[in-house]
Amino acid sequence: MHRRAVADPIWMRRRRETIEHPFGTMKWLMAGPRFLVKGLKKAKTELALGVLCYNLKRVTNILGVPALLEALALTPA
Repeated sequence: MHRRAVADPIWMRRRRETIEHPFGTMKWLMAGPRFLVKGLKKAKTELALGVLCYNLKRVTNILGVPALLEALALTPA
């Protein structure tokens, strides 16, 4: 990857723009870089909740609340 980044600096800039944004947003949503719990199982659960919140926020921004509620109502339980 280092060779590719050195050969094409624009590729690395584009990669950072695409990849770093979701992680920065999730870090902001989770109020910092540290987990609030101890233990691997609990930390995985906390991370999963953070990812779920991020995805719900994105869907809400893309589709809007009415379309999201309609899609959730159509999904069988």
